[in-house]
Amino acid sequence: MTKNYRILAQFVKDMSSETPDVETYMYVKDNILKYNLGINITSKALKSRMIEIDTAIKFNNKEENVKKSIFEFIYTTVIRIDEKLNDKKTLEKIVLVEVQKDIYPNIEKTLLNLLHNSGYPSIKVDKKVDFDELYKKNFN
Repeated sequence: MTKNYRILAQFVKDMSSETPDVETYMYVKDNILKYNLGINITSKALKSRMIEIDTAIKFNNKEENVKKSIFEFIYTTVIRIDEKLNDKKTLEKIVLVEVQKDIYPNIEKTLLNLLHNSGYPSIKVDKKVDFDELYKKNFN
C-alpha cells in the first residue's frame, strides 16, 4: 500500500499502573501469565486533514479476582492524510491497520517499560499483534 498519510506526532497521552498492596504484587508476579493485552483504537478528525488516533492499551487479568494489577496507557498519534484521499474504507484501514503497524514498536516498548518499571522485569512480548488479521476479523 502506498503511504497516503504522514505521522506528524506520537506520544503517551496517559499512563497508569495500579497495584494496591504488596500481597497483590506478589500474587500478580506469580500469575502475570494469565494477563491479556487489550487494544482499543479511536480517532477524531482535526483541522487541515489531520487525524488524532488514540490507541488504548490495557494489560490485565480478565478473571474475577480481588488481587490484580492494572496496566494501561493511551498512545496518541497525529497523522495528516493525503489531499487526494477521500475513500472512507481506505481511511479506516489507515487508522486501524497501517498507522498501528507503524507505531507498534513504540507501543510494545512503552508497555514493556511500564511493566518493568512496575516491578515485573522478566516480562517479554513473544507474540506480535497482527493488525491486518484483527481488521479482517472485525470488519470483513
